Formats: sequence, C-alpha cells, structure tokens
Amino acid sequence: MNNIIYLDTAASALKPESVIKAEMDFLHESYANAGRGICARASNVDNLVANARARVARFINAKPEQVVFTAGTTDGMNRIAHIINDKVCGTGLKNKIVMVSDLDHHSARLPFELLYDSDSCNIVLCPMDAQYNLMCSNMQYADVFVITAMSNVMGIPQDVAGLVAAARKKNPDVITVVDAAQYVVHSEIDVQKWDCDFMCFSAHKIGADTGLGIMYIKNPERWISPDKFGGGMIAKITGSAIEHNVAFQWEPAPAKFEAGTLPVTQIIGLPAAIDYLVANRPDLNLIKYLYDRFVKNPRIRVITPRDSTLLTFYVPDMHILDFGALVGARGVCLRVGNMCASWIHRVLKLDGTARISVGSMNTMGDVVRAADIIESVVK
Repeated sequence: MNNIIYLDTAASALKPESVIKAEMDFLHESYANAGRGICARASNVDNLVANARARVARFINAKPEQVVFTAGTTDGMNRIAHIINDKVCGTGLKNKIVMVSDLDHHSARLPFELLYDSDSCNIVLCPMDAQYNLMCSNMQYADVFVITAMSNVMGIPQDVAGLVAAARKKNPDVITVVDAAQYVVHSEIDVQKWDCDFMCFSAHKIGADTGLGIMYIKNPERWISPDKFGGGMIAKITGSAIEHNVAFQWEPAPAKFEAGTLPVTQIIGLPAAIDYLVANRPDLNLIKYLYDRFVKNPRIRVITPRDSTLLTFYVPDMHILDFGALVGARGVCLRVGNMCASWIHRVLKLDGTARISVGSMNTMGDVVRAADIIESVVK
C-alpha cells in the first residue's frame, strides 16, 4: 500500500501524525464520555471538547456557542433543511422558494429537492456564468439560498459574501446555507464576513477523523427547537404525554443541537488537524503542473481551469470507470464518476469525469509519476 500515489484528498484527506497521536493518547490515557460525569477524568474530557470547539470557532471566526458538532457535511446539510422546514416559517417551507445551483453536491441540494417532491417548497436555480461561477447579478428572489462555496468538480472558490449580500438585497430575510466542505481545505473561512446563517464542513476533509462535522449557526437561539432529541440536550422535563402536558426545557446552544454521545475521539483529534492544515495547505503548483501537461495531450480533455484547486478531466472514447480501474491497478488513487454532483455533470453533458486532488503530503514526485501512468493508460 505504501506504493500507492494518493491523489484523492477532495474525497478524504490522509491523516497527519499529530492527529493520530492526539487520538491514540486520548484513547490510551484519557478516554471517557463527554457531558456525562463529574469525576476528574470526565471533567477533563469536557474541557478537551470545549477547547476543540473553541479552536473551531477561531478557525472560522465564530463564537463557540455557534459551533455544533455533527456527523459530517451530509448530516449537517440534512439537519439544516429539517430545522428550517420544521421550525421557522409557521407552515414550514410550504410555498417558499429555495434557490440552489448546479454546482451543488447531492448532500447540499437533495434535502431540498425532496422537500419540493413532497410539496413543501419551490426550487429555483442560481444562474452561472460561462466559467461556472455563481452570478450575483440577475439574482432571483429566494427564502432560502443554498451556496456551494467550492464545487468538488470545478474546484473554484465562489464569492460567498457577495452572493449572500445579493440574495439579501432581494429578500432581507433570506436564510443562507453554505456548503464549505471543499472550500475549507484551501481558503480561510470567515463567517462574519460571509454573514451566512448556516455553514457546514466535514472534519475528514481537513485531515481529522471520519464521523465528525461542523455546523455553524449564526443565531442558534433563533431556532427555538432542535431537530434531534436525547441525552445531553434536555435541561428539564416538567410534563409528559402520559400526563397530557408535554413540556421540555432545552439546554442552551450548542448543547441543544447535540443529542446523544458525541464522537469524542474524533473531536479530540480535530484541533491538531486544524493546526496542521493552517500550516500546510496543499501545494496547488502540483495541479498547475498536471494542467500544463495534460492540456497538451490530445487524448485528454481537461475540464477545470489552471487556477483550480483540483484537476477534472475525461478521456474521449474510454469509459470513465474503465479508466479508473486501469490507473488504479497501476497504483494511482484518484476519483472517477459523477463525484456525487450529478447536476454539474448534466451541464457538462458528461456521465462522469476523473478528478485529481492533492493534499499537504503530496509532492511533485507524486504527480509526475501519476501523470506518467495516466498517459501510458490513455495513449
């Protein structure tokens, strides 16, 4: 396995030693549940979780109480759709307008598409220009606006602050939801400048462990009721259905959005992943090298621009899965298929593409070897 050239960071990043050590030390020496005890060991875990939450808050320029731990971006985006639909508009999103885009990952758009399918909202598309950038001009009216900060196929950062501001000019009360799963790897996030209502990303994309995500909520107390229920988020129960008097008092945010046991081990490794990422962003000169090489190859069609954070391409007259199998058998790990982003592939009129994405651990030697293998396969 050490001979594998791993060029699939956009799917999931390899883990730095600092993350592995933080989690192993915790499991060996300090493991306990969070929010469930008052002994010294349990209190220490509570402090570690609080410190991790504070580190995330600094990372995105938020307050700790605005940071909710989830199971990942998919979990967060689905929860946001339910929170908005169930808790906000009286009748939910009935007859409300949700603006999405063809850049969206399935997890960002499908929850709202399914609400539309159940007659719970209307869907409109945010326009794109010829370079597949979302357009602030010609912005349509929307009650909810879902923004993909960076497509996992095109790899170009969007003007999130400009898009939010443009949507608010049409409707000051619009609820803005940002999918930052790809963006967070390559660019700093400042939720204050973005002025978004919700934002999500996954820990495993930045070198932390799987099963953990971040959901930022601008005004957590606005969303009075949580969307999940269980231990840790109840302050007091003063009635029950048996007594025909259901009455609950929730804990303040973020606890009221974190029912049940948190993924404590993954959370403990998160600060180390953030520190490593901030000091070691991926070297995008590696992508530029591949772009410059592949655009000269008549057997390869490059989709993404030179300044993209990744390289997306296809090989005419070769099925994308066949291509993936052939380069995979030769030791190159990359992504092939529709990247869970069907809409942009429909726009491109392609069933699937191949994607190369680099991480902090990749070197020029990796991409040179990978390019040699890819060109030997497609010739």
